[in-house]
Amino acid sequence: MLEKIQYSFPVQLLLLHLKKNLALIFLWVLLTLIITQNFGTVLGIPYLFLDPEYLNVVNWRGFFLMGIAFAIFTMSFHMTTYILDGAKFKFLAVVSRPFIQFCVNNALIPLIFYLIYIYSFMSFQFDNDPDDYWSVFNLLFGFLGGTFLSYTLIFVYFGFTNKDAFLLFADSVEKRLKKNPITRANMLKRIKESKESKYKVLDYLDFRMKIRFVNSDLSKFKQYQLLRVFDQNHLNLFIIQSILISLILLLGFFQEYPVLQIPAATSATLLFSIVTMLVGAIAFWLRDYSTPLLLGILILFNAFSNIPLFNRPHTAVGLDYEASPASYKLEKLDAILHPDTVSKDKMQTIKILNNWKGKFPPNSKPRMILITTSGGGQRAALWTMNVLQQVQAHSDGQAFKHTQLITGASGGIVGAAFFRELYLRYQQGDIPNLLDKIYLDQISADNLNPIIFTLMVNDLFIRSQYHEYNGRRYLKDRGFSFEKQFNTNTKGFLDKSLKDYADPEFKSLIPMLPVTPLIINDGRKLFISPNSMSYMGVSVSSVGSYNEKSQSIDFRRFFAGQDADNLHFISALRMGATFPFITPNIQLPSDPQMDVMDSGLSDNFGMQDALRFLHIFQEWIKENTSGVTLITIRDSEKSSEIEPKLQPRVFEKLITPLKNIYINWDNVQTLDNEVLYYKHKEWLPFDLDRIEFEYSTSQFIRDRGLVDQEGGAAQQEREIQRASLNWRLTSREKKSILEAIDSPHNREALKKVARINYLATEE
Repeated sequence: MLEKIQYSFPVQLLLLHLKKNLALIFLWVLLTLIITQNFGTVLGIPYLFLDPEYLNVVNWRGFFLMGIAFAIFTMSFHMTTYILDGAKFKFLAVVSRPFIQFCVNNALIPLIFYLIYIYSFMSFQFDNDPDDYWSVFNLLFGFLGGTFLSYTLIFVYFGFTNKDAFLLFADSVEKRLKKNPITRANMLKRIKESKESKYKVLDYLDFRMKIRFVNSDLSKFKQYQLLRVFDQNHLNLFIIQSILISLILLLGFFQEYPVLQIPAATSATLLFSIVTMLVGAIAFWLRDYSTPLLLGILILFNAFSNIPLFNRPHTAVGLDYEASPASYKLEKLDAILHPDTVSKDKMQTIKILNNWKGKFPPNSKPRMILITTSGGGQRAALWTMNVLQQVQAHSDGQAFKHTQLITGASGGIVGAAFFRELYLRYQQGDIPNLLDKIYLDQISADNLNPIIFTLMVNDLFIRSQYHEYNGRRYLKDRGFSFEKQFNTNTKGFLDKSLKDYADPEFKSLIPMLPVTPLIINDGRKLFISPNSMSYMGVSVSSVGSYNEKSQSIDFRRFFAGQDADNLHFISALRMGATFPFITPNIQLPSDPQMDVMDSGLSDNFGMQDALRFLHIFQEWIKENTSGVTLITIRDSEKSSEIEPKLQPRVFEKLITPLKNIYINWDNVQTLDNEVLYYKHKEWLPFDLDRIEFEYSTSQFIRDRGLVDQEGGAAQQEREIQRASLNWRLTSREKKSILEAIDSPHNREALKKVARINYLATEE
């Protein structure tokens, strides 16, 4: 009995894959780790598979597309392994429809994955507080529908093409193959290998789910005749692989159509399918030459990858890339920080401050408010938007009127910029209710699907499509897809140029909001603001001195010759919110070329810029205000419980150093900011206080009964319940973010906002 199981065809195929095809097995293992939430949870990768969103809604259509994607990936696995290993099992040549029989017996790994996936996504959906059980089963039926439809179409094709009547059809195939000396040499070698094959099979499972014994009497067939059957099958597989790859890539020409912006997990699965099918296609044509050729292609691609055809810059929309590039030299940076220039920019900002004070009664000293907000992808954007709406409501509409400056990073600035635009439109009478919850839905709508789709069908190969903005042409890439989708989600409210905010900021209709991405070349910040802020680049006491390295570069002055004022504002937001491999770093028109990345790397909380601003204008603030209140919006807890340190396993030790840097980056910046804040609180000649808001999942976990007897929760549970660092949020993550405002800490912070003495009488 044991021998019968061991030498059954499904078991032999499984053993063969574990021995020879570990790279293909790795893809299945990776997908399994993802859907079981054991890989990429912090970045929200599992949720893309467990809760796929299509056309801004999670329903059966998204799961239908997932069913199609998994079916294509499964068939690419079957096709590739059949091409690589099918000829080792000679009995397949004399059975009806050999490839279909191979798929049935090769289905053990995919079947296990499918069962795990169905269990995982249904468990996730049930934990997501569905309206009713039927809605979850509706998702299941959608997934099964996409799966069965795909398999039906594919197997119908192979049922008509991969037949066992090889003596009639394969002769013509052999004639075509013989014209290629490489393929001919491979056939002779495979005949020899087939004779020496030691793979023993006693029985197999046919497509009617019946066990069939293998007829080992193949003596009446010549070896080359058997192999011609596999060659005919391989040719058909190669044809359908080529068609599938071509269709997927052709979708890139229609990437702007929303209906084709499939779920991000679907795009990722199709990308895995392309990789798997390419392996099969290369193996079909080149056999033993495939590995050297692949290495050669990689070497050549690496050698020529820096030529313009393959290395086109990811552009900032609105800038003039045809003009002479800005000179990126120390002399140019020193010129921007000339005492006269710095003084001019300070005087311009003082005019803005005077206009800010002019909004209040003449004999009063208004309280100035500065808002700092942290990065954190869409999680931070939604949290910031939620907090600002609540702050505005609890201050009877006073808080944003008193706000002069907003600083921060990444998603936090994205959320704050959207709220600022709404506030401007509210003042102009364009929208009736600044606090409408629909704006929370808009800022949290999916941004990821078009990015991943564009990455698959366009950015991995040659970007060749263009779009126009203000008469200039720019390449379409996944950055463009992000901007277009974000603009759609926010109803075009932020579809403006940088210069469009110059007058509202100058008149103090809205707070100043510099976007401050980090310059990769030298570690400085790039201050993107419609009113130049060169004074933020050097200490006030050392203006004109060459002993201090400048800390930032004023964008408008540096790129004046490249039409800096025409920069698309959403491009500016994207520059400060780049996400590795998702929204690409932007290259700016300078010589040498300037690269910028997410501003969270240098100051994820905006505290440094806020305190520097207060230090520069301390005399004006002392004379004209009753002091400053900092409202800080964090998307993390400032003081969280210290988790017990477990002894790492061997593999964990390899990644522990990098993991420690990532985990402690937040803590290091927090501690540095604490030192800065309290020093300035002591030094500055006016009253300075702080109100802090924190996105914490502790309350959310307690409300769902996920605490232990001591009132704590496991670290893994905290990570799962906490919204991920991503540009797409699930409904549970959105709920977690919105409910966080009701934590005791944040409720107390809102009470402090209500108690602010917004107007004080001058003494």
